[in-house]
Amino acid sequence: MSDEARPRRTAVVIPAAGRGVRLGPGAPKALRALNGTPMLIHAVRAMAASRAVSLVVVVAPPEGATEVKNLLDAHALPERTDYLVVPGGETRQESVRLGLDALPEGITTVLVHDAARPLVPVDTVDAVIEAVRDGAVAVVPALPVADTVKEVEPAGKPGDPEQVVATPPRARLRAVQTPQGFDRDTLVNAHATVALTGEGATDDAGMVEKLGAPVVVVPGHEEAFKVTRPLDLVLAEAVLARRRANDGF
Repeated sequence: MSDEARPRRTAVVIPAAGRGVRLGPGAPKALRALNGTPMLIHAVRAMAASRAVSLVVVVAPPEGATEVKNLLDAHALPERTDYLVVPGGETRQESVRLGLDALPEGITTVLVHDAARPLVPVDTVDAVIEAVRDGAVAVVPALPVADTVKEVEPAGKPGDPEQVVATPPRARLRAVQTPQGFDRDTLVNAHATVALTGEGATDDAGMVEKLGAPVVVVPGHEEAFKVTRPLDLVLAEAVLARRRANDGF
């Protein structure tokens, strides 16, 4: 079968092994409840809502892989979408690599999605997949930056004044979201080539950039925000309440 005739299958890797300390003490961030359902389940359902996604790989905390698998077993997902749970590593970069290692043959497009972005609309997911299938090797959804951004020289201690170094032109800046989409071979090559240092890479598209490969941007969505702090949970609950009122989500 030629490359053109071979079906193009899409999988999603969701690294969900982080603790999420900025949300305060408690369960790992991905397992925090949102409208009574763990954020991770919302994120998996958001990815599975795309008819192009055939597999979701959840990278769980090493000591909590069984708990996460039981959680996924207990919540309804579309029958067309399979899922796997694999133990994660010490860093996000290592966890994504472990998720990539678990992918079966036949997957040509890979999305990497933050479990802490539980409300991304399916149109955004589909737009990323379509851009990869149209030939882009790396795609990120992003929004224009509303605030003026300053580059500073970091202070020696938290809270100390910081010297402004530059003010980048706002028109050229974008706030990046997930899912980020990739040609599988390109992303695997990036993880095999870019060294894991310190806490590792937090942006897979940035790893592809280091290879010299082009990364393109498609429009993101305001509801694909990252739940990082307690106030974000309040906003996420409000979005879900509006969805229920408008269309029975």
